[in-house]
Amino acid sequence: MRRPTAPFVRCALVLGLLLTAVGCGATEKDRVTIMVPWTRTEFAAFHSLIDAFEESHPTIDVQPQVTRDLTPQLDAAVAAGSAPDLAVLPSVGALTKFRNNERLRPIEIDTTAFVQPFRGLAMHGDVVYAVPVKADVKSLVWYDPEVIDPAPPNTWAALASLPESWCLGLASGPTSGWPGADWIADILLAEEGVDAYKAWASGTREWRSVAEAWSTWRDLIDKNEKELAEASGLSFTEATEDMKDNTCSLSHGALSAQDFEAGQVRTYTYVKPPEGQPLEVSADFVVKFTGDDSAEEFVRYLATAKAQQAWADAPGFALSAHKDVTRYGNSTQGRVAAMLRSGHTLCFSAADAMDPDVSAAFYRAVLEYVNGADLKGLLEALDRVRQRLGTDDSPPSTPLCGTPNQP
Repeated sequence: MRRPTAPFVRCALVLGLLLTAVGCGATEKDRVTIMVPWTRTEFAAFHSLIDAFEESHPTIDVQPQVTRDLTPQLDAAVAAGSAPDLAVLPSVGALTKFRNNERLRPIEIDTTAFVQPFRGLAMHGDVVYAVPVKADVKSLVWYDPEVIDPAPPNTWAALASLPESWCLGLASGPTSGWPGADWIADILLAEEGVDAYKAWASGTREWRSVAEAWSTWRDLIDKNEKELAEASGLSFTEATEDMKDNTCSLSHGALSAQDFEAGQVRTYTYVKPPEGQPLEVSADFVVKFTGDDSAEEFVRYLATAKAQQAWADAPGFALSAHKDVTRYGNSTQGRVAAMLRSGHTLCFSAADAMDPDVSAAFYRAVLEYVNGADLKGLLEALDRVRQRLGTDDSPPSTPLCGTPNQP
């Protein structure tokens, strides 16, 4: 009679026959790499989604690669033929550039649950190339109502007349200057309207024609020489922390960028934008560089209302552009999120929509302007950067602005 195969022999046979085996009865997981720009609270919230996904997809291992200098590192990886399966892009300009260079893979997914302009920015024609997994409203002025009473006015001209100082931090590693760039774009959008904003952001309007928005910004922040001198070396989050001890009283930008603690968000509030005023918004988009099926499965999960709701529920005050995510535990977070489904026209952040090289030059110009450089010379230099590229930053078909109820 034939003797039963010993357990260790059976295991050896399995290992020899199945190349994917890592042990008897266990198979190697399908690895999905994703490059992300998030750290601290934002990364922790994202990783909680990875954990939930892996629990329901035990054969897939999602491995995030964290970098604050994402665009150049991703450029290098793509050029070297070692692109990650997925990447998170806050820049529509970079998304457009990779798509035009035929580096991105289409994503087989229905994104009609996402509101405009986020949905349209993630598409080219009828083809989906990205999913807007996290959104923000940037047109917000924050203050402590226990310190400033009555509420500050809601126009830039009136705000410039206030004696209160602004929390001003511009340092952010390779993207230092972005808070000023967002602020200048917001002023231009509010003061000159959607058409003027789109023409400038898409490269059909000269930088020299938007000098007034830069000057208005300087009038706002030019109240404290010491704060102005330190702004280039102070991070955005460090600057907003000064609201705690009233070193500064006003802050501009998205809720998630403020790095407020939960208690502060319950205390602080924002100036309500005028009815009908267009709002500057942004988003982080997941794009796909490889044909890996597991990578696409993870993208589909991130696009679900369940995952989007989990992200909104996590620490960090994330917002979702998904129509079905309307529940927010924090009332301030919920009111800001409601703007994404309001009657306001939403315009994507100009610096994030421009060609990455133009955005980088914009950020540098902001730092130089704060440090005393001549505005006329800076804007002429930015026009030369655009001319050297020889193409528009954003194709005319790109829906840079839209209203949430648009089809």
